[in-house]
Amino acid sequence: MLDNCRNARERWGGVSELIDRWLKERQELLVHYCELSGATDYSQTDALHGKFVRLCEVLVDYVSAGHFEIYEQLVQEAREFNDGGLELVARLYPKIEQTTETALNFNDRLNGQSLTESEVRELFQQLSELGETLESRFEMEDFLIEHLHNAHAEKVMSSA
Repeated sequence: MLDNCRNARERWGGVSELIDRWLKERQELLVHYCELSGATDYSQTDALHGKFVRLCEVLVDYVSAGHFEIYEQLVQEAREFNDGGLELVARLYPKIEQTTETALNFNDRLNGQSLTESEVRELFQQLSELGETLESRFEMEDFLIEHLHNAHAEKVMSSA
């Protein structure tokens, strides 16, 4: 029994580290978002283009890590603990996928070419929509982490 507890701690403790790194990426994403959203001079297209590119790099990394690392681990935990988590994932995952589409569509707007002031203004309008989408996504992700991972972490600790 002690070995099972150790194995569970080792397995799910690694997930905690993965989630912690991912949440740090989220923080970096928010820093880039806030830096851009505070801009008021749209005529500095080159400087703004660089900031949009950096935001999109972090955005795509964050979204990818969620889909290909974090959610996969959370679903695995839900399967192993078999406590209703899969139903929760089935309800939230399609909504999270919609936010992914919005994020990727925003990223696709930057086609590697220089931006005109008009295009920069358009991006800022879409940046606001992206912010709302990210806020919704973060709430759903936090809910999944709380109800799948954190709840299981408590079960792992209580069985020690």
